[in-house]
Amino acid sequence: MSVTRSSSNSPARTRRVAFQPVTYRSLQRGINQLARAIRPTLGPRPRLVAIQRALDDRMPELLDDGGTIAQRIVQLPDWRADVGAMFLRDVLWRLKDQAGDGTATATVLFQTVYNEGVRYLTSGGNAVRLQAGLQKGARAVLDQLAGMTMRVEGPDKLAQVARTICYDPPLAALLGEIFDVMGEYGRLEIRPGRSRQLEREYVEGMYWERGLVSREMIADIKQQRTEFEDAAILISDLDIKEPQQLFPALELALRNNVRSLLIVAGMLSDRTIGFLLKNKQPERFQVIAVPTPGHGREEQKAALEDLSLLTGGRPFIQVAGDTFQGIKLDDFGRARRVWADRSNFGFVGGKGNPRAVRQHIATLRKLFQDTVDPVLHENLLKRIGKLMGGSATLWVGGETELEINERVERAKRTAAGMRGAMMDGVLPGAGTALLACRPVLQRLRAETSDPDERAAYRIVARALAEPFRTIVANAGFDASDALAEAWQAGPGWGFDVTAEQVVDVAQAGIWDAASVQKTALYAALASAGMALTVDVMIHRPEQPKHASIHTPSPLKKI
Repeated sequence: MSVTRSSSNSPARTRRVAFQPVTYRSLQRGINQLARAIRPTLGPRPRLVAIQRALDDRMPELLDDGGTIAQRIVQLPDWRADVGAMFLRDVLWRLKDQAGDGTATATVLFQTVYNEGVRYLTSGGNAVRLQAGLQKGARAVLDQLAGMTMRVEGPDKLAQVARTICYDPPLAALLGEIFDVMGEYGRLEIRPGRSRQLEREYVEGMYWERGLVSREMIADIKQQRTEFEDAAILISDLDIKEPQQLFPALELALRNNVRSLLIVAGMLSDRTIGFLLKNKQPERFQVIAVPTPGHGREEQKAALEDLSLLTGGRPFIQVAGDTFQGIKLDDFGRARRVWADRSNFGFVGGKGNPRAVRQHIATLRKLFQDTVDPVLHENLLKRIGKLMGGSATLWVGGETELEINERVERAKRTAAGMRGAMMDGVLPGAGTALLACRPVLQRLRAETSDPDERAAYRIVARALAEPFRTIVANAGFDASDALAEAWQAGPGWGFDVTAEQVVDVAQAGIWDAASVQKTALYAALASAGMALTVDVMIHRPEQPKHASIHTPSPLKKI
């Protein structure tokens, strides 16, 4: 049943309402429409999705990333179907932010659970009790996956994980080497390449994205950078408007034979910069200056805290009313080597207390593992990478700009998955880990007499086979035959679409990041269960500007 009502406040605005059974049919239509656009991207031989560009007439985007495809689909013409599509889109968007990958797997699971659930509910089942059964089934599967999780280390194993995510052997090999060198928290910058090849560059020590305040502070014109040995560091976020503000710090450094000084400040006026340049004494005392790292107070506060711990210096904070009056020698940070160029500054061999640094890293790692906020998650990862000193830049090349941009996005997606694999372990890939969880659901189904719970376990078991079937079908093979052959071969066996045969996936080096698989599974089952409880849809074609809608997120840290 569908009802259209006119608003008394605005005759032009209408409010459209849909009830059952229209709700199920409409949500299902939108979910299936979006899912059909994403399903072809699952597996090592994905089909591409072409999406027309909105702002120009260039060739369409060619995508194989479910999260990006979902983000590009803004609205369906049919408002009823659009509700279902946007529900799934929101789930995938959040999953991409949190896990970096797994959106195609989540799509396949979500679609299967919802379609099977609608079939059961329209025959007389109870939506709320079915949702509870789906949650129990999800917890049972997560427990099984936890028992199958294995640790991964070494460049070869890491390259295998990368290859499962990106299906690009040269890129996977290089990422395996990079993460083996710098670790799971290492800082990796991925940029468009300068040639057709893949290149990597390792950066010793820590660095921040803030460069010299003046080109005239560059000492090495060829390298476009300045380096100091055994340098002192003045750490602050103060706005230096007059040179006199720096006099106490400069006089203290000169009296104590400090030959090299890096000034970190919130702002230096042109007058102050001119004073520093005019009074350069390379043979006796060298000074360079950079802005305080970070955008906004919170990021700057974090950067000052990290700098002070790493170098053993005291941060001078503007909001605390600090000045350099009364500065002591111990307030300077110290480092074995300091460098700066027009874009960045960094140091090697900071003289901070190693124990305090380790405790600080442990605190940040705990916060990183506990948070689900994607922005905070990314910022914490960058901080930990700086503190641990592992940094690298990957230059991604290709034949055309289109190929390079696509490969850059693929590299970023792969790097996120590899971090998760190193932190939380790996699972057998190619959909076999989910397949191996089906027996526990069959046992649970046999142990209960509740019809809704039994239906939930049957639906989850059916969904767990769908990623395997989709991967095989996308590669052009018969999914039913491959599933039967793998099931007959025994636990741990799956279909390797590149080798075109059933193999022991662990020996074949086919892995999935455990955190991605578990997060995708939970997001799909919890969200589909929530969608099955939607009975009424209300649509406002012209929503008031002051109105806001909050969609509860079913995602959590797994």
